[in-house]
Amino acid sequence: MSTDPLDEDAPGHAGAVAHHETDDHGDDHGHDDQAHGEEQLGPIDRAAWGAGLFGVVIALAIAFCFVLATAAPAPL
Repeated sequence: MSTDPLDEDAPGHAGAVAHHETDDHGDDHGHDDQAHGEEQLGPIDRAAWGAGLFGVVIALAIAFCFVLATAAPAPL
């Protein structure tokens, strides 16, 4: 039978290090253990969002072209 090497590393056990304690909410040294940064987000990159939106529009146009190319011809 194999054993899990991390069985002894569960949060809240007697030998847990400080960053594993269940009552640690990241109040020490400005570090947040839940990865919520204190710095504000930067400005919106309008060029990147514009390029992404343009890519979506182009992808929809290509999909529409595939639909037209594979559609059954109209009866005469």
